[in-house]
Amino acid sequence: MTDLHELSALECAAAVRRREVSPIELVSYSFGRIEALDPKLGAFVTLTPESALRQARAAESLVMSTDDPDALPPLLGVPTAVKDLNQVAGVPSHFGSQTMPDFVPPFDDHVVRLLRDAGTISLGKTATPEFGLCCYTETEIGPPARTPWDVTRSAGGSSGGAGAAVASGMLPFAQGSDGGGSIRIPSSVCGLVGLKTSRGRVSRGPVDLDVTRLSVLGPLARTVRDAAAFLDAVAGPQLGDPDPLPALPAGESYLDWCEREPGRLRIGRFIDAPMSDGVDPDVFAAWEQASLLLSSLGHEVVDVPPPMPPESVAAFETVWAVSAGTIPVEASREHLLTPLAKYLRARAREVSGIEFANAMAQLKTMSRDAIIGTARFDAVLVPTLARLPQPIGYFSAGGDAAEDFERQKRFTPYTAIYNVTGQPAIS
Repeated sequence: MTDLHELSALECAAAVRRREVSPIELVSYSFGRIEALDPKLGAFVTLTPESALRQARAAESLVMSTDDPDALPPLLGVPTAVKDLNQVAGVPSHFGSQTMPDFVPPFDDHVVRLLRDAGTISLGKTATPEFGLCCYTETEIGPPARTPWDVTRSAGGSSGGAGAAVASGMLPFAQGSDGGGSIRIPSSVCGLVGLKTSRGRVSRGPVDLDVTRLSVLGPLARTVRDAAAFLDAVAGPQLGDPDPLPALPAGESYLDWCEREPGRLRIGRFIDAPMSDGVDPDVFAAWEQASLLLSSLGHEVVDVPPPMPPESVAAFETVWAVSAGTIPVEASREHLLTPLAKYLRARAREVSGIEFANAMAQLKTMSRDAIIGTARFDAVLVPTLARLPQPIGYFSAGGDAAEDFERQKRFTPYTAIYNVTGQPAIS
């Protein structure tokens, strides 16, 4: 049989239903792989073996007690993990920060509950940079998250721990979040499928402090079908959601959509972006190669202007700084923040309420124009990153937080566009 870490999430679930492998075997195998690899990769910040094995035993009993495999939860027994920005009842949440040493939430986020209802088993919390504010995962509370393909380089961020865990085979897929590229960046760096869902597709409740509406939840996976299965498990509105999208019609699933013949697509493409100062030649070559491949498959590929104007950068930076400034941090612990968090929060204190409202209004207007400008296309092809994966320590080298932020903008000038518009985007 194929090694368990080579199985996709759907293959794991199918093997469990056929009783070819038990949930206990899958969970134990994953913990063994974590023990062997995580000291080099820094994927996890918290492990929950007792809870995971308890859930695995319950899943095993469920499998053995039914004669109808189709009646089982669709992802029963599949190991996964939750990003340390999301809440699991009874499991510490550190948010990648020294300022949160002892917060243990009494509730599950909806996405956590829905993943559990689908049968998945969380093995713990994956590493994230402080409050998910940057595109690399290097914290003061644990080792940096590294891509398994070259451990001298960052796994990206802010879902860097999830990226390292999935790419190394510790998990078949994992939950992430994306406020400016935080699912797509590590997916690109680690060679994964990363889906930034449409705004409102997956509930951020029950406690949602993101007044900017930039951040969404979604999967990091090794296959498109696993990403679709994740979405089938968690998509749909919950009571009280501020921007709900309707559930799929009865009888339809995202997984079934993977089997649809797409027909001839009209695809726009651009490579200039407001924050970009050029792209690495290898990135440009890959973008061109993808364009040629799509054309050879019969699709129409058309050059389009960047959907966001240069003035969008200042508005986005204002909104991003305010999002950092609204994070509740005890005054007595402010000194423990990283230089980048201090820098962004200082910028936020210089923004008036009127300036923030104006920046949000600007982004909404620009979003409408961007969506209208590309509405005639089925998809838009753009690089995820402008640079190749960067060495550990590159962004913060020198200790200048303002330069750190500029380096991040040059590294990932494209991803935030689709957090602003709210459209789906996949790496």
